[in-house]
Amino acid sequence: MSNPIRDYGFSALPRDPAVILQGRKNNRNPLPVAVSDIELPDTPLAKAVLEYAKKELREETFNHSMRVFYYGMAIARQQFPDWAVTPETYFVTCLLHDIGTTDKNIKATLMSFEFYGGMIALDLLHRQLKAPKEQAEGVAEAIFRHQDIGESGRITTLGQLVQLATIFDNMGGHADLVHKGTIEDVVKHYPRHKWSACFAATIRQENSLKPWAHTTALGEDDFPNGVIDNKLMAPYDDI
Repeated sequence: MSNPIRDYGFSALPRDPAVILQGRKNNRNPLPVAVSDIELPDTPLAKAVLEYAKKELREETFNHSMRVFYYGMAIARQQFPDWAVTPETYFVTCLLHDIGTTDKNIKATLMSFEFYGGMIALDLLHRQLKAPKEQAEGVAEAIFRHQDIGESGRITTLGQLVQLATIFDNMGGHADLVHKGTIEDVVKHYPRHKWSACFAATIRQENSLKPWAHTTALGEDDFPNGVIDNKLMAPYDDI
C-alpha cells in the first residue's frame, strides 16, 4: 500500500548528522560504486525534470546536481539501507535543489535561493507535471532545508540525504561515507569544472544581493571559504 510519508522521504530524522552517523547500521568502510551501478529513474516525471534541469542549469550546476544524486545513492545504499525514499523523488530533488541559484532566478526574488527554488520545484512538479501533491511537497521541503544545517530538532529523511550529499560534494564533509573509487567514477562522468570556485562565487553573489539570505547562517565568509578549501575534491576540481 502506498505510504506518502515513507515513499516521499518525510520520515523524521535528527537534524544533527553526528547523531545520524553514530546510529548507522553499517560502520565498515564504503565500497566503490560506479555510475553504471546506479540506474537513473526512467519515469516520465524523472525524464521531464531531467530535461528541465539540462535547459535551466549551467553545466557546472547540472553536473553538481548529478554528483549529489550518485553520492547520495551510494551513501543511502551502503550506510543507511533502511532509509525509505523512492529513487525518483531523490533524483528530482537533486536536479532541482539549486534551481534558485541560476542567474535568472537569483535576481528574480528577494527570497533566499533555497526558498525560491523550493517554490519553483513545487509549482513545476505538482501544477505543471502533475506529480502527487505529497511528492512535490517532499521535494520542496528538502530544497527549503538543504542548507539548514544544525544540531537541534529534526528533518525529513529526504532532506538529510540531500544535506549529506551536498556537504560531501561542496566541502568534503563526512569523507568516510563514500569510497574514493566512487568519487573518481562520478567525476569522470560529471566533471567538476572548478566547481569549488564556481559555487563560492554564487554564495558571495547571493550574500551581496541579499544580506539577509539564509546562506549567511552558515557564515558569510566561513561558508564560501570552506567551499574553496575543499581538500577532498581539490584533486578533481580541474577535471
